[in-house]
Amino acid sequence: MQDRRDSLRRSGRTPIWKAIASALRSDIAEGRYGTGDKLPTEAALSERFGVNRHTVRHALSALVEDGLVRTRRGAGAFVAARPTDYPISSRVRFHENLLAAGRRPEKRILHIEERAATAGEAQALQVPEGDQICAYFGLSLADAQPIGLFESVFPATRLPGIQNALLAERGVTDALRVVGVEDYTRASTRLTAVLADATQALHLQMREGDPLLKSTGVNVDPQGRPIEFGRAFFAGDRVTLTLDL
Repeated sequence: MQDRRDSLRRSGRTPIWKAIASALRSDIAEGRYGTGDKLPTEAALSERFGVNRHTVRHALSALVEDGLVRTRRGAGAFVAARPTDYPISSRVRFHENLLAAGRRPEKRILHIEERAATAGEAQALQVPEGDQICAYFGLSLADAQPIGLFESVFPATRLPGIQNALLAERGVTDALRVVGVEDYTRASTRLTAVLADATQALHLQMREGDPLLKSTGVNVDPQGRPIEFGRAFFAGDRVTLTLDL
């Protein structure tokens, strides 16, 4: 009877093992289980979700692949990592945010180039369409674990030398300071949920179709002029975005 119930559940749009994995990710993200804590036994999880142990084992295997859970033979499953708290406020700073969360920040540049602005980029940066912009793509890591991909564009005419500064400096804040922007704030932020495509999944060491949190924002200098239009894609089970009002 139990196998038949599992089969019926799997006939839905979301396989039951994925739903269980998602529920456990939420438990970890909300602090129900902290780093190093032992998860309930397979028997207890089977009872909680009303499925057999094979289905629970499949869900736990997915969490192990994602790096959230580790298993020890004869001992059970344990939380290997906790999601990173990442504040979204008027002063978004990658390195400062992660250091405040007790994590070691790192950014890797994947690609950087100067090109003509698209219509959408020009509108966001308040420059003429086709004006030169610097496009900056990279990977964000916390304690050497990839947590997000970022794509930012900067007005190259307004910020001469920005490409070299981004290549030479530790992060965006330092690079902007080199080209004369001593301070900046977030003017707008838009948060949406999307699914990882094949390339994003590869960089973030996750599966295609896994959930991502997409943040789109515009940063402005003290005079209110846009100096960065960016998009970031965070691994949904590794980052908790918090709004500081």
